[in-house]
Amino acid sequence: MSNLHIVKHPLVENKVSMLRNKETGSKEFREIVEEIAMLLCYEATRNTPVTEVEIESPLGKFNVNMVEKKFGVVPILRAGLGMLEGMLKLIPTAKVGHIGLYRDPKTLEPVEYYCKLPVDAEDREIFLIDPMLATGGTSIAAIQFLKEKGVKNIKLLCLITCPEGVEHVQKEHPDVEIYTAAHDEKLNDHGYIIPGLGDAGDRLFGTK
Repeated sequence: MSNLHIVKHPLVENKVSMLRNKETGSKEFREIVEEIAMLLCYEATRNTPVTEVEIESPLGKFNVNMVEKKFGVVPILRAGLGMLEGMLKLIPTAKVGHIGLYRDPKTLEPVEYYCKLPVDAEDREIFLIDPMLATGGTSIAAIQFLKEKGVKNIKLLCLITCPEGVEHVQKEHPDVEIYTAAHDEKLNDHGYIIPGLGDAGDRLFGTK
């Protein structure tokens, strides 16, 4: 799992624990997801190249390092929307695309119903965001859609992953790095991560 990056930090672990708590309501759940997304974005951009440029402060001119790379953020609908604002708080100039997929409850395979990306997506580093990496089928399909649009630089950011999903994604897309706040034990017979946190979309939006 060389492409798997687990963000080990006390604040991240504490926030994930709060998400797991079944007593955490939708409002607090949304706020925590946004905060974790910011921390994941921080880690995922750690090695972003910088360019030295000259600026002028009130006290004179000097050289500084600036990020000139263009970013894009693509949430997988609908649960990925919960992570979007946290990402944009750190990289506000990023353009946003959307991929609509749902998992067939019988086959557990992804079904596409929407895909719209920035026109220059192929020139950007794309952060694909989805809270849960369970079977991996949805993420694999979304990554394939991005690649078919010419995107070459993709990172997958999740709140929680599991061995089955990570292995599946890495087998199909070994070039994609995965960033997660927690790597859990396994999947159950219904394709849910154990211990996980339940259905992230339902908990974000208060649905069942």
